[in-house]
Amino acid sequence: MLLAACTPAIDDEVRLAGIGTARAAPGPMPEPHFSNVSFLAADGQLLPARQWLPNGKIAAVILALHGFNDYSNAFDMPAAVWARGGIATYAYDQRGFGGAPGRGRWGGRAALAADAATAAQVLRRRYPKTPLYLLGESMGGAIAIVAMAGESGTPIPDVDGVILSAPAVWGRATMQILPKLALWAGVRMFPALTLTGRGLEIMPSDNIPMLRALSRDPMVIKGTRIDTIYGLVNLMDAALASAPRLTAPILLMYGQRDEIVPKLPVRDFVAHLPGPPPDDTGRRRLAYYAQGYHMLLRDLDGAMVAEDVASWVINRKAPLPSHADYEQEQRPWPPHDDPSS
Repeated sequence: MLLAACTPAIDDEVRLAGIGTARAAPGPMPEPHFSNVSFLAADGQLLPARQWLPNGKIAAVILALHGFNDYSNAFDMPAAVWARGGIATYAYDQRGFGGAPGRGRWGGRAALAADAATAAQVLRRRYPKTPLYLLGESMGGAIAIVAMAGESGTPIPDVDGVILSAPAVWGRATMQILPKLALWAGVRMFPALTLTGRGLEIMPSDNIPMLRALSRDPMVIKGTRIDTIYGLVNLMDAALASAPRLTAPILLMYGQRDEIVPKLPVRDFVAHLPGPPPDDTGRRRLAYYAQGYHMLLRDLDGAMVAEDVASWVINRKAPLPSHADYEQEQRPWPPHDDPSS
């Protein structure tokens, strides 16, 4: 989830980035599919897309959902690691973000979840005998959760497991009263007002060159409408409430230094996950990174986190190479690590 820093990029800046704003496909609606540069959704919307493919045989496939105000290029760093391990990665600009339709507007969690299910179906057809995993970073994690839980009545993605990197599960149930009141009033009185993260002094990652590159990237939205924030919070509510219905194999990753998603809602989410079968030790893997920030896959230690993902995708029962899962049986999780936790 990226905090905004200035006003959204104008159309000229989007064109300069080399990716056009998506449009609905003309004429008779073809079947949903991925091309080299786009994903055609079930309703005919063309969403800009990227893919990172290994040179040799594909051992597994990851469908990656980016975070708030971000876009598909968010996975360029980890996807390079995965490709070296024989793992293909597909990602698209979700509705309202990057070069997708409705830039800056909330697309609705049902539509976002439906896109994930459709994309998974396309990839399942393309790679019928290859393990397929759904990965979500921050907001993308919340979308993955509601999609896998069937929360909005959309089809459940046909995947072999779910990877959640700092999922956005900060629902209203874990918020203080003042932020809830401010959002309630703001969406009713000033829904189109654009807010930025200027002055908040929140550090989403220790990778400063990467953060500076994001600040210069016109495809990254830098100012957010209040009604879009409202939609995001509704999504986080739904994701937090969906924990008991998340029965798929799961790798959940969270950093001790995350300043975006607080520890309390993550603990609440983990506490309500259904217990894994006693004979499947790899069905739920919880990874806690002592030096990790919110943008775990792009932190300075991002390659290590990406290697953990690759290891779990190839062999769910094996311990993670970083040993970030050594405290996964501790409760509450994430564990206490300071008096204020």
